[in-house]
Amino acid sequence: MREGQRRILVVEDELTIAESIAARLRAEGFEVELAHDGPAAVAKAEQVVPDLIVLDLMLPGFDGLEVCRRVQAHRPVPVLMLTARDDETDLLVGLAVGADDYMTKPFSIRELAARVHALLRRVERSVVVHEGNRAESTIVLGDLEIDPVERRVQRAGEPAHLTPTEFELLAHLAGRPRAVVPRERLLSEVWGWTDPAATRTVDSHIKALRRKLGADLIRTVHGVGYALEVPK
Repeated sequence: MREGQRRILVVEDELTIAESIAARLRAEGFEVELAHDGPAAVAKAEQVVPDLIVLDLMLPGFDGLEVCRRVQAHRPVPVLMLTARDDETDLLVGLAVGADDYMTKPFSIRELAARVHALLRRVERSVVVHEGNRAESTIVLGDLEIDPVERRVQRAGEPAHLTPTEFELLAHLAGRPRAVVPRERLLSEVWGWTDPAATRTVDSHIKALRRKLGADLIRTVHGVGYALEVPK
């Protein structure tokens, strides 16, 4: 792998689709590794430490949801999930277990490559912003502590394992505690999307944050958006 080259793990059991995705991503300058079932995907992720995973939902062995759970439990990594089922429940569950984005089959390989670039840019931009300001102090709101530089979060002294997107969403809300932020604005400023139909992505990540940090942390303002409550 060339210095600075990003590594993508493509997990897809349909070989034709896997090779098409890999060919396009290699043409875009990425190093690409392949896995074709759940167990192999988890093993490969530990072996090659990818910068991003393109992950099919339906896999032999165990499915993409389980792959996402196991990989995210080991280390946070951006995940673009693929699904052949246009089922909102599947998509919400996928986002809840740590996927950052999703695409429904059939999809454009060109669009997939664009999503990969956008997701990596978002993660890299966040790291550059925080690394560029080493004096930036830990955000303390009651018993919630957020370290923007080391990207660590804990509540009441207990560390919470957040995905890259979950961290960005929490930090965004923490930057304006108690203020109600519209879902469309969160989608635009955290994800970089402008599609109002995709706000369920925000909802799913909010659910994940509540599960990990407590249901009392984020208040829903129906019809508007969300606000971070300052915990005691």
